[in-house]
Amino acid sequence: MLSIIIPALNEEKNLPRLFESIKKQNFGGYEIIVADAGSEDRTLEICKENNCRILKGGLPAKGKNEGAKIANGDLLLFMDADTFLSQDFFKNSLKEFKDRNLGIASFKLIPYSGNKLSLFLLNYFYNYPIVILEKILPHAANGILVKKELFEKIGGFEEDIKLAEDHYMARQAAKLERFGIIKSAQVFISDRRFKTDGWLRTGIKYLLCELHMIFLGPVRSDIFKYEFNHYNKK
Repeated sequence: MLSIIIPALNEEKNLPRLFESIKKQNFGGYEIIVADAGSEDRTLEICKENNCRILKGGLPAKGKNEGAKIANGDLLLFMDADTFLSQDFFKNSLKEFKDRNLGIASFKLIPYSGNKLSLFLLNYFYNYPIVILEKILPHAANGILVKKELFEKIGGFEEDIKLAEDHYMARQAAKLERFGIIKSAQVFISDRRFKTDGWLRTGIKYLLCELHMIFLGPVRSDIFKYEFNHYNKK
């Protein structure tokens, strides 16, 4: 049983794409849990139309933790609302997860806009580095596959971390079981954060966040001023 957990806030434009990619997988034995942070658009209606289990969320870490609490699956897949899955995603990723004896895994990210600059920047500043560093310094964002037992053992996501709580969770989990980047499946993502906040500004923020995590520990202050789904405000 696989539990797909999605934190969401006003995602009526993006969730249908993700749900459609799930339906096309030709894979049974899953449930979809949406942790809604107070949407005011058609998000809840769309979730109900797609037979999702809906609960009250909050910021992403809070929503993911709440979703995990009610999950029936022995495997958890945390997804962002503005993503969708590659063909045969479940078949390929679950097989690789099992064959490599992983306890937690993440994925390379591909911008679905088709923008060549976005693809170039994501490849050279995220995808290639996380593959090179997977055994040294785990990174996990936008798509995280983890054994529920392991997730519960480390206490889930730390909700007081303001930025990169997903990377930190992966690094804690990797101390107990093997972490890996899945090579046989990809997650397609929106590049809206980079376009809204600017590639340079966003890149510098994530670099500084990475350095903070390495040398000072997880970011528990609001120094980077993280916002959850602020794209329509710009």
